[in-house]
Amino acid sequence: MRTLSVFLLLLCSLPMTAASPMTKLTVLVTSAETGKPIDRASVIVKFRHSKFKIKLPNMVTSWETKTSQEGKVTLPEMPQGQVTIQIIASNYQTFGDVFDLEAGPQTVPIKLNPPQAQYSAHDKK
Repeated sequence: MRTLSVFLLLLCSLPMTAASPMTKLTVLVTSAETGKPIDRASVIVKFRHSKFKIKLPNMVTSWETKTSQEGKVTLPEMPQGQVTIQIIASNYQTFGDVFDLEAGPQTVPIKLNPPQAQYSAHDKK
């Protein structure tokens, strides 16, 4: 019994480390021209780093999914910090940028542009 009491006393005296604050990310993908949601756009999110101490080997750090008919995707909880978001959709320019997730649930609106005209070195002027 004494051993258990000593163990509990030692356990209670150890400094507790707070877990990294978590957030939930929703990405909303729409057309820059029409404002309509883009269905089935590929969304790739990669966690880059956090200003809090976290152990990444035990965490999922990248997600790949597709948007719903409303142009939305909500990802599971992730640590607050910096993420890279890339969007790929047919008939639109590919999008990629870095975002800071510092608050509770956050929605990142992304507007995709139509593709630019293609040029070739072999085109005659």
